[in-house]
Amino acid sequence: MPNNKEQHEELLSLYREIKAVIRARFDDFHRFRSEGTEDELFRELVFCLLTPQSGARRCGTALQLLCDRGLLFDGRKEEVSSAINTVRFKNTKAENILRARELFRGDGPGLRVFLTKTNNPAETRARLVSGVRGMGYKEAGHFMRNTGFGDDLAILDRHILRSLAALGVIDAVPPSLPPRLYLNIERKMKVFSLSLGIPIHHLDFVLWYRRTGDIYK
Repeated sequence: MPNNKEQHEELLSLYREIKAVIRARFDDFHRFRSEGTEDELFRELVFCLLTPQSGARRCGTALQLLCDRGLLFDGRKEEVSSAINTVRFKNTKAENILRARELFRGDGPGLRVFLTKTNNPAETRARLVSGVRGMGYKEAGHFMRNTGFGDDLAILDRHILRSLAALGVIDAVPPSLPPRLYLNIERKMKVFSLSLGIPIHHLDFVLWYRRTGDIYK
């Protein structure tokens, strides 16, 4: 476990600086949980499906273009792919969006039923990973966090992993992140967050802001 007091103090100081902004973001997420419509939940799912190896704001722009063109719920694969051509792997991600549409926009239960089937966030995340093409642990946790269903889940993107390595929480950024390793690093991040006194879902934003100077979603 890292014992670099100077870095810890830096994180705590940064947390005090942006704590009110983080709390406001989570107020939004929790309102989403209680008030979000099926359309809004699906929109957030698609945002998270766009994020692998693509910047969050770039994905937000691509998602907005899908909505502006009326393609989010009805567009054909070629149309969706064209609209999201600023993100990586546009064809694969277009296929993933259409598959998710089949799962959650048909006659069966929607996303809210899926998310509330159990009160165990880790179990829900695992079900998303196994049932939704294009969803890894990071994307599933991101979706659950942004919709108010997963405060206690880590979102281990490249920025967070680099920060954890720099802080000594992990030895190095792994070249790949299979489920067992993801969960192991998540456990280490939870222990580190407890040692700092910063909740893990807040620590995610602190580390992100420390590397990017940005708080988005």
